[in-house]
Amino acid sequence: MHRRHLLRAGIGCAVLAAVVTVLVVVRWAPLLAYDVTVARSLHADAVGHPAVTSAARVLTDWVWDPWAMRALAALACLWLWWRGDRRRAVLIAGTAVAAVLLSQGMKALVGRHRPVWPDPIVSAGYAAYPSGHALTAAVVCPLLLWLLPPSAPKPWRLAAWILALASVFGVGLTRIFLGVHWLSDVVGGWLLGAALAVLAITLAGPRNRPKDTR
Repeated sequence: MHRRHLLRAGIGCAVLAAVVTVLVVVRWAPLLAYDVTVARSLHADAVGHPAVTSAARVLTDWVWDPWAMRALAALACLWLWWRGDRRRAVLIAGTAVAAVLLSQGMKALVGRHRPVWPDPIVSAGYAAYPSGHALTAAVVCPLLLWLLPPSAPKPWRLAAWILALASVFGVGLTRIFLGVHWLSDVVGGWLLGAALAVLAITLAGPRNRPKDTR
């Protein structure tokens, strides 16, 4: 029953991601107008609060950068492989690669321009939709939460969930705040990443009992 609900959630995320993508591609006026409103408001805040902006740059460029997330996924794969849970190690590695292909493929297909400012704070290349930062975090963080053993102490599990949620939502907000993405880029990235992560977890099936490596 749990896997059935999880699969439904993943399908729901995929459907919503498709809707957002279509609205971006057809340039639906209400969505574009709201994107501009949010982007202008946050950009003005970023220009007016340089200390907050500096902190956001550190978080988005180092802590929540896609390569940092991929490094965490790689470490998780190595740990699983060492523990003898090679099926999940391969699954996480494959999902991380699929996330890169999905992100870059969608960017190439949609070809959306990034926000342009007369006083830019940072610069970013390539297309805007979807946000690669948001998509990668929405893939890796759920996969890492999935690896938590059921026997983990409740405070640890709570801390892990808080950290994961802060990372996923935080990185999306920093991308808009720094003026390199529209809100719908981030929402699309979140939905696509969540759908991919849920699909991987659902397909994984029951956990293997790790082999004794001693």
